[in-house]
Amino acid sequence: MPNGGYLRYVALGDSQTEGLGDGDDTRGLRGCADRLAEQLARNNPELRYANLAVRGRLAGQVRAEQLAPALALRPDLATVVAGVNDLLRPRFNADEVAGELEAMFAALTAQGARVATVTFPDMARITPLARPLGSRVSALNEGIRQAARRHGVVVAEMAPHPVVTDPRLWSSDRLHASPLGHERIAAAVAHALELPGSDDGWTRPLPADRGAPRGLGADLRWVGSFLGPWLVRRIQGRSSGDGRQAKRPALLPVTAFAEERP
Repeated sequence: MPNGGYLRYVALGDSQTEGLGDGDDTRGLRGCADRLAEQLARNNPELRYANLAVRGRLAGQVRAEQLAPALALRPDLATVVAGVNDLLRPRFNADEVAGELEAMFAALTAQGARVATVTFPDMARITPLARPLGSRVSALNEGIRQAARRHGVVVAEMAPHPVVTDPRLWSSDRLHASPLGHERIAAAVAHALELPGSDDGWTRPLPADRGAPRGLGADLRWVGSFLGPWLVRRIQGRSSGDGRQAKRPALLPVTAFAEERP
């Protein structure tokens, strides 16, 4: 629907779609999917929106836990964004992860939904310690593109644009987008969907940052504060999403959601 007249938008995914980095669990999370829903609602106030995403989920878990509920809501628009948690696992297989995403693309488009997804940035440009993941990101992005082409899925190509690795678009954990980053992701998807009022402004660089550059000390603090605890959870077989449920499992008016936001 080039005019953005969608009636039922359902978001599937992990922490990015849930909104980590944009708000908190006390005040509430916003995030790129909420921001996209708000833009859609400006074009069509009748829009109903559900967000099934849960942090920490692997692509296969998103498929197993969220696809059936999403289909039951019969969306005419869906976003599917997952795979970063898989990238960080020792036994990553790009073809398997892309296959999980493709299964979701196929089921949703077969039911008549328009589906959108994104490609991921090179994480080494966000933190040099992630350099070994570069080939994994490239392989997953190519798998996403191929699967999307086979099912007519819209892809917001974020990977090629340098601005997406600007540190100001990322929260202090360097794993989740900041509020500004979530805003750019939503704008990228809106542009890919050709929503009214969208353009390529999200690709433009931010004004020059005159702050102090990140150095070795900042990298070491990041390892101690964020990477270390994450690795401990992995070793113990735990996830940040253990025991958590989707924040918005039912289709609700976006206006009501916005009024509830702190």
